[in-house]
Amino acid sequence: MTKRSKKLLAAPSVDLVALAEVVERFSTKTVVVLGDFVADAFQFGDITRVSREAPVLILKHRETQIVPGGGANAANNFAALGAKVIPVTAVGEDQAGDSLLEFFREKKVDVSGIVRAKGWTTPTKTRFLAGWAHKVGQQVLRVDYEPDQPLPPEVHDKIQATLSKFLKEADALAVSDYGFGVTAPQELSKILSSNKRPLLATLDSRYRLTDYKRAGLHSATPNEGEIEALHHTTIGKNLAELERCGRATLDQMTLQSLLITRGRDGIALFQPGMETVHIPIHGSDQAVDVTGAGDTVLAAYTLGLASGATPLEAAHLANIAGGLVVMKRGTATVSRAELLEAIGSSASGKTS
Repeated sequence: MTKRSKKLLAAPSVDLVALAEVVERFSTKTVVVLGDFVADAFQFGDITRVSREAPVLILKHRETQIVPGGGANAANNFAALGAKVIPVTAVGEDQAGDSLLEFFREKKVDVSGIVRAKGWTTPTKTRFLAGWAHKVGQQVLRVDYEPDQPLPPEVHDKIQATLSKFLKEADALAVSDYGFGVTAPQELSKILSSNKRPLLATLDSRYRLTDYKRAGLHSATPNEGEIEALHHTTIGKNLAELERCGRATLDQMTLQSLLITRGRDGIALFQPGMETVHIPIHGSDQAVDVTGAGDTVLAAYTLGLASGATPLEAAHLANIAGGLVVMKRGTATVSRAELLEAIGSSASGKTS
C-alpha cells in the first residue's frame, strides 16, 4: 500500500452513542466568544422590470432581515447548540449595533460584555436578493459597510478587562477573528497565561491565523482557502500539499489539534504525532449556502472538546453540524436537537 493510498482510507469510526452523550452535555457548558460582531443584512425584493436608466433589474423591496454574522454568528451557533454563551466584543452606536444587541437579548444571552464604541461603525454586510413572486431569491449584489478607523484604545482596554473577568467562570474560549480589530493576539496571550486554571481556547481567524502562535491555543479551525493564503499555495486535490501545509501550521502554532474544513472534500484533522484523518462530508456535497458554515464548525468543535470528546469525536460532530448548516439558506445555525437527530439517523443507517 502506498503512502498516498493510505491517506485515502476511510476515517476511523466513532461511537455514535458516545457522540450523542457529548452533545447532551453541551447545555452544561459556558463559552466566552471573543470576536468581531458583524450584522448580516438581507434585502429581499421582487423583480419588477429592467430599468430604462441602465441595464439593471429594478427590485420592489419586500422585506429586510438583519441577523448575526461573523463572530456574532459564532455566538449564535453556541447558543443554538445549547451552551451558555457570553459574547465579548464591540459594536457601534448605530442601527446595526442596536439590532445585534436586541437579537441576543431576545435569546436571553448575557450582553454585558458587548461594548458600544462611539463613532465606530458596526461591520455590516448587506445582501440584495432578487426573485420573481413565489420563487427563491438569488443574491445579485452585496454592499459592505466597514469601520473607517480602529477601535479607540479605551474600548480595547474595556474588552480586555471584561474578557479577563468572564474567563474565570468559563469552560472554554472561542476566538472569532474576522479582521475588524476586536481581537488582539498579544493581549490574548497575556490573559490566557495569567488565568489561574488552564482553559480550552479555540480559534477561527480569517486573515492572521499564525499571529496567535504564542497565545496558548488548543485548536484552530481554518478553511482550506485560509490555509492556502497563509502558505501561498493551491491545495485542491493535492493531499501531499494539504499535509505539508497542515503540519507546518500545527507545528508553528503549537496546537493540540488543527481542523481544516475543505468544503465538499470534508474535513482534515491534524494532531501532533498522529496520522492525519480525512473525514468525508456529511450529507450532500451540493451545498445550498455556505455563508457562516465556519462559525458552526467552530461552535460544534469547541463544545465537543469542552464536553469531553476527543479531537476525532469533536471533528465528527463539527463535520455533521457543518453538513447540516450548508443546506440552509442565509446565515444559519444548527440546533442541539437537529444535531442529535442527525447523529441518530446516522446510527440507524439512514444517512451515509
